[in-house]
Amino acid sequence: MKRIIITGFSGFVSRHFLNYLYDNKKEYQVLGADINEPKFDINNYSDVLDISFKKCNMLDENVVSDMVQEFAPDYILHLAAFSSVAYSWEHPAECFNNNTKIFLNVTNAVRALNKKCRILSVGSSEEYGNVSKEQLPLKESMNLNPVSPYAVARVSQEMMSKVYVNSYDMDIVLTRSFNHMGPHQDERFVIPSFIRKILDVKESGRGTGTIETGDTTIIRDFVDVRDVVRAYYELLMEGTPGEVYNICGGKGVELSEVLEEIADIIGVDIIGKVNPEYVRPDDNRQIIGSVDKIKRDIGWEAKIPLRQTLTDMIETMRNN
Repeated sequence: MKRIIITGFSGFVSRHFLNYLYDNKKEYQVLGADINEPKFDINNYSDVLDISFKKCNMLDENVVSDMVQEFAPDYILHLAAFSSVAYSWEHPAECFNNNTKIFLNVTNAVRALNKKCRILSVGSSEEYGNVSKEQLPLKESMNLNPVSPYAVARVSQEMMSKVYVNSYDMDIVLTRSFNHMGPHQDERFVIPSFIRKILDVKESGRGTGTIETGDTTIIRDFVDVRDVVRAYYELLMEGTPGEVYNICGGKGVELSEVLEEIADIIGVDIIGKVNPEYVRPDDNRQIIGSVDKIKRDIGWEAKIPLRQTLTDMIETMRNN
């Protein structure tokens, strides 16, 4: 049975990755690593997956080294990171140190293992920075221009990945993952926060309400997390070492439209009011990716429509 380490195991992306393995009867021995305990029951996967969990601080290189040496993985899905752009503005040094240090600890541990192990280095569309309409859709060959502390850390991780591929012949595949969302996503992120606020209006018995938002004129390329984890698995199996792949839907949606869609599904009328405290200092105005490369190389493309994603998120939040 092949072995895979999932860092950032307790997050919502990891949970959906496990669901993907389970639903498709892909048998693996899985070691999850995270500083927080998972909020889901790993025993639910036991008839397909052999899962264990290690609570640890991956900033400790000795901890990471011992874990990799003992488990000897065939694959590592590296999800561990501070993933909030807003948080990176408030804590730039902590975000940069955390995201780059953990990645270096993982890659150095694998290099010392002297065993073939593929790493999926998860990056972000934030790496592209602010672009003009003429540069859309964003292709992997474009120059990067990060405009947030979070994006700078992701670019650093990507550059270090390529150094390790070229200098040490390591097997690392890279992504620039666009805005993904889905059931169980933390309400600190923009779309779940919209859903929570609009559900609160509905549950109060009012048919209309005003909610505070950030800048809803920005455009994002949203993709369902269940499509994203399918891409992660297929890249672990078929991606080319040293190559970067956009994981995106290939179309842009203004945040105001998403807000209206959520309100329509829930059945209330909503007015969005911009709170200046929610507006980031230098936000990317529009992010739309090209899906051509990943579709050409491994045949992946997003399948789940936005309304279905939002409907499933709303149902999950209602039930919880």
